[in-house]
Amino acid sequence: MVANTPLVIVGASLAGAQAAQALRAEGYQGPLVLVGEESELPYERPPLSKGYLLGKEPRQKIYVHPAEWYPEQRVELRLGTAVTALDPAAHRLTLADGSTLEYAKLLLTTGARPRPLPVPGADLAGVHYLRRVEDSDRLRELFRTAGRIAVVGAGWIGLEATAAARAAGVEVTVLEALDLPLLRVLGPEVATVFADLHREHGVDLRFGVQVAAFEGADGTVTGVRLGDGTVVPAEAVLVGIGAAPATELAEAAGLSVDNGILTDASLRTSDPDVFAAGDVARAAHPLLGRPIRVEHWANALHQPRTAARAMLGQEAVYDRVPYFYTDQYDLGMEYTGYVEPGGYDRVVFRGDPARREFVAFWLAAGRVLAGMNVNIWDVTDAIRDLVRSGRTVDPARLADPQVPLAEV
Repeated sequence: MVANTPLVIVGASLAGAQAAQALRAEGYQGPLVLVGEESELPYERPPLSKGYLLGKEPRQKIYVHPAEWYPEQRVELRLGTAVTALDPAAHRLTLADGSTLEYAKLLLTTGARPRPLPVPGADLAGVHYLRRVEDSDRLRELFRTAGRIAVVGAGWIGLEATAAARAAGVEVTVLEALDLPLLRVLGPEVATVFADLHREHGVDLRFGVQVAAFEGADGTVTGVRLGDGTVVPAEAVLVGIGAAPATELAEAAGLSVDNGILTDASLRTSDPDVFAAGDVARAAHPLLGRPIRVEHWANALHQPRTAARAMLGQEAVYDRVPYFYTDQYDLGMEYTGYVEPGGYDRVVFRGDPARREFVAFWLAAGRVLAGMNVNIWDVTDAIRDLVRSGRTVDPARLADPQVPLAEV
């Protein structure tokens, strides 16, 4: 490498833009390049299934920084530019146009991609996924014109989009292979809250079903055929069955990959000069004692500061408690902590689940692993402290709204 070789960030996402900001905030004055496959300025993705999709937030609000921020901060922003190869030994990237870009240190914030549903008819017009702003734009237009749609998958994206469609007056059928929405994340005790919520808003929920094919006419989807032969009519379909980390670049370069790019707690990969953050990173977590990959806004927001410090040779560890949130109809929720499917032994409720004003806690051996506040606010710090403490708690006091959480 020659002198003055830049620090490079691949992935002009929330995580990528936050990393550029953090590097400057930490005092780095050298050349800095942010490369992005999309042509849009770096933007936040949660609004695509929430406020922006609902038409409540203007497009300008989704961007991480205004356009002028990048030249002002001397960040060379290369949009519409795909990186096709990474050579860690040579500290070199190859771009889609055949040009190369050398780096001193590299941060990968390549994010994730929607998992496709490989069934007949998947290529019909009117089968949608939601990941990019143009996907949200298409759905906004669809919600203005369609009378009935089907949503495959009752995860966060599927349910948030369902709520937006219902707000626009569109009839929605949700098709889910499991017995309840969000079952792997929340377990049966809390998943029923979301099933009841959507039923009350007129959603046709169908659980335990398999999608066999998409049916169409003249190249456009007209319905979803289930495994039992039932056909669910639909003018369009949204598929939301999860996302896969965009690890192809790292994997081809020989970096350690396992459901994400594996990193240490400083977000350093198996190559000492390559780092990863956001949806693509599966990072060692000191508090949890194992590597985790969390596809949520908070990681993309906060991990880049740790990565920036580590890239500059500072001591830095990412040990924040995972956090995410959702807004659906009149339900607002925040979730703090981390629980693997089946990794708890009881759920304790504080408040009234029937009224959807409560806090739910997931416990294992008396320790609080996670807490979810629904339509109750200003308790996330106390929930986080309970999770971080690792101490056993009295379930009766935990359930008692008269006992402040700080005292539990």
